[in-house]
Amino acid sequence: MQGLEKSFKHLKVLRGVDLEVARGSIFALLGSNGAGKTTVVKILSTLLKADTGAARVNGFDVATQAADVRESISLTGQFAAVDEILSGRENLVLVARLRHLKDPGAIADDLLRRFSLTEAGTRRVATYSGGMRRRLDIAMSLIGNPPVIFLDEPTTGLDPEARIEVWQAVKELAEGGTTVLLTTQYLDEAEQLADRIAILHEGRIIVNGTLNELKQLLPAPEVEYVEKQPTLEDVFLTLVGARTDKEQR
Repeated sequence: MQGLEKSFKHLKVLRGVDLEVARGSIFALLGSNGAGKTTVVKILSTLLKADTGAARVNGFDVATQAADVRESISLTGQFAAVDEILSGRENLVLVARLRHLKDPGAIADDLLRRFSLTEAGTRRVATYSGGMRRRLDIAMSLIGNPPVIFLDEPTTGLDPEARIEVWQAVKELAEGGTTVLLTTQYLDEAEQLADRIAILHEGRIIVNGTLNELKQLLPAPEVEYVEKQPTLEDVFLTLVGARTDKEQR
């Protein structure tokens, strides 16, 4: 994308955004609430039209080849778009049928296996945890094998365990060759997942690079011996994991 600008009445949300995402990589668009992250995603997924600028997704122009773009992408928003009345497997079968794919049952079973949801596949989604719902949501996004997937703040509102589950699912997407554009306001999420990171601030990209390149923008740290203390997340996951293992035995 190059020179994207977008305003809503008198509010200028994007002020000339330039980005390039490598195929098969995870690109994190980082920014605080209101920075314009979701607006970028909506333009790239053809849900909004830019005022000025140009963008291509999977080689297709978002303005003049919108239908081709939509066939190339999948979009997962901030809230899981799943039917709680249906089971996980039924959700997947439904989407596969809507896409007119052959053997929707086999497609559903494969995705349940990939996202560690096989045992829960026959249960109603209303019984799923937040992390399971989000994993199912991402699985539904992959039906039809889109080469590009947009994840708009996929772990908002999830607990630490669920976030790590989603992170693993996203990593596996990229390992399978899917290009992932991830928007997030969580610094640790971008640090864990992204091959490259761009920071969007007040409608402009203020920095773009790998994690190491971004770290080099700051002065070199002084080397001191510091005893590493466990973080609260370390404590939480250790205790919860130990209890889960005990209950399973």
